[in-house]
Amino acid sequence: MSKDGTKISLNTWGASIRLSDLSNTREHSFTLVPDAAQLKALREDLGLLGLKKLRFEGSFIPASKRDWHLKAKLGATASQACVATLEPVTTRIDVFVERLYTADFNDPALATAENESEIEVPEDDTVEPIPASLTLRDVASEALALALPDYPRAPDAELSETQFTQEGSDAMTDEDTKPFASLKSLRDKLEKGD
Repeated sequence: MSKDGTKISLNTWGASIRLSDLSNTREHSFTLVPDAAQLKALREDLGLLGLKKLRFEGSFIPASKRDWHLKAKLGATASQACVATLEPVTTRIDVFVERLYTADFNDPALATAENESEIEVPEDDTVEPIPASLTLRDVASEALALALPDYPRAPDAELSETQFTQEGSDAMTDEDTKPFASLKSLRDKLEKGD
């Protein structure tokens, strides 16, 4: 219930909530499990081959009169294309999600600095300003996107060696790029000259 007595649903996948409408005298729990159509939309948004068993659950805990601490757990099973073979790679994601929504947030990117290179990046990336409205689906989607492997790779996948060269020249190999490859090449030329 909000302060004015209307019911606030935290358990609807796409619903937006206003944190200022939550009673700051107690914790507010939620559990989000998207239906098949919502899973499909999220899978397409993230460019995944498959997505199932997604569950986002946690609580909003009052941190002060106006601030809220979000503590939640995201679980999902995602399939991505292997970077080497394009075969499906399945990954189980289980991550803890934490945010502090605060009214006293000072964004260093908005601060005016004489030199833009002097703008500091905050050390704690879990602190955010209190939004006008918050959609838990967006928090879950962001957490999932950050938890996915950047370069999924099948267990038996190997990158093949590709060689490019001008016609009439020998292709450069991985061996040639090693620090002492040029010395080896020089030694080989000297030995041929004897």
